[in-house]
Amino acid sequence: MADDLERAALPAAPDLAAAVAAWLGRLAGERRLSANTVEAYGRDARQFLAFLAERLGAPAGVDEFSRLAPADLRAFLAFRRAEGIDPRSLQRALSALRSLARQVVREGGAPASALGAVRAPKAARRLPRPLSAADARAVASAASRQGEAREPWILARDAAVLSLCYGAGLRIGEALSIRRADAPVGERDAVTVLGKGRKTRSAPAIAPVRQAVADYLALCPYVLKPQGPLFVGAKGGPLSPRIVQLAMARLRGALGLPDSATPHALRHSFATHLLARGGDLRTIQELLGHASLSTTQVYAAVDSARLVSAYRAAHPRA
Repeated sequence: MADDLERAALPAAPDLAAAVAAWLGRLAGERRLSANTVEAYGRDARQFLAFLAERLGAPAGVDEFSRLAPADLRAFLAFRRAEGIDPRSLQRALSALRSLARQVVREGGAPASALGAVRAPKAARRLPRPLSAADARAVASAASRQGEAREPWILARDAAVLSLCYGAGLRIGEALSIRRADAPVGERDAVTVLGKGRKTRSAPAIAPVRQAVADYLALCPYVLKPQGPLFVGAKGGPLSPRIVQLAMARLRGALGLPDSATPHALRHSFATHLLARGGDLRTIQELLGHASLSTTQVYAAVDSARLVSAYRAAHPRA
């Protein structure tokens, strides 16, 4: 019933709406893409179909989608650019439409050749913006939170989550996916997390991280079930990533950090600081859970950029 309502809300003819629903289901099921990625792809497809319906004067079906002209796609990209959408989002939108086109072919429709004739706009390469080692340590320390008008166990919890982001290179979602039974405490010096694409990996838990988690568990007022979440909210339910982001925002103000100092920036800091201390890219790739080494290589560019900046600031003839 929910699928029928969702399909009816799509600005497309029934046959194309059914293909979109099957496509999104396949992305979530067989492809195991994250919920956020599936949602973003679905939003991209909906925006394009709404644009196409207005352009054609009626909702498009499978045949109209397959007969797309390059001009249709270029007009859509120009329309979205005029709305202020950045090139990376436009690249994702084209990727979504190409993926949908493959689903249409899989169901017996004709290929949308126009999608192969239009190039995605180039996006400027954005380098990660890590924190300094001192700032990252301060963010991951419970001592930095002293004076906040919140319960001590909540302050310890936030410190433990952010310690995992910096000390183990985890994403927020990965840290919050840890079960109580798998808590990295005592002699357990690694933790298994569920990353992108529902792939599991083992991340090291160094002594300061294990201590931060142990401090949180000692103060937590709730009895945590072994198979339940390690980190809980104020009422004992699963902790929301948004709460961690708000805690980080408070620390930014208290420590005088820039807006780029987010929980995810701690993951960038983990990789950048490892590389600066002699870590090799292949090992860092495995620790971060990157599918491709090219994704990890961006940290080499960050390290080089820092060297150039230090040279220009210090060399007498720079």
